Amino acid sequence: MTAESAARAVEFDDSGLDVWSEEHIFEVTADRMAEYAAAVNDPIPAHRDGAIGSPVFAIVPVFEAMLMPVLEVAPLNIFGRVVHGEQDFHFHRPIRPGDRLVSRAKAIGYTARPAGSTITILVECRDAAGELVNEQYLTAFFRGIDAGRSAGLIAPTHRIENTGDEPVAAVHAHVDQDQTFRYSAASGDPVPLHLDDQVAKDAGLPGIIAHGLCTMAFASWAVLTSVGGSDAHRIKRLAVRFAALVFPGDDLETRVRRVGTTDGVTAYTFETVRGADVVLSDGLAEIIE
Repeated sequence: MTAESAARAVEFDDSGLDVWSEEHIFEVTADRMAEYAAAVNDPIPAHRDGAIGSPVFAIVPVFEAMLMPVLEVAPLNIFGRVVHGEQDFHFHRPIRPGDRLVSRAKAIGYTARPAGSTITILVECRDAAGELVNEQYLTAFFRGIDAGRSAGLIAPTHRIENTGDEPVAAVHAHVDQDQTFRYSAASGDPVPLHLDDQVAKDAGLPGIIAHGLCTMAFASWAVLTSVGGSDAHRIKRLAVRFAALVFPGDDLETRVRRVGTTDGVTAYTFETVRGADVVLSDGLAEIIE
């Protein structure tokens, strides 16, 4: 039996596309940003001190807003099959303490594929003056679900074919045994697969798994410290595909390769590996020179 024939047929609701969610307001504090940086083992002093938000902290103010549009398109009874497929941040400026951020989100399209179907969510995060702080594209992947057809738009591509060049940097990190508990508290992500060993095993996993965005945050500080001068003002885009599960106790390495510079912005590709296994693929970072 092929993956396509084995997929469960489910109809997605087109009326849920291009409908903005209600706005969600988030008051940013230095303590919350510092807690997040500590929860992802971020070594950059400005992040640890809460002086400025680390790049992936951008997910925290929008977390509640980004979930609702998925429910407008996919039926609730298949949410046990959803995983975070890809994440793509477009930064207009870093988040600062004292910001009053207003976020909204909408589903912009879905795609049927043999192994499952995806829904793409666009998130806007603005400050109190209405200026964009960041935009985010989240791709939710429903394993073994066949939506039958595709509709709407997909996220901008962030895959760049590997040129074969040697990495300009290779940064090591270790996932602590308590990492998922610290990350859950700091991010506001309560999903029990990251906190309850039995729940994870009941879902067919070996045990608790790390949050994908926590692994992405590890990669973000690896990129910033190695090629970005540890300066969050310089990062314009950060995108990844979540390729494999990460577990507490894992040792990771993020390998960064330079692609080229256009109009003062240098593109880098990166991947994060655990031994021979790639856990973050199709990584793209755009850094202002």
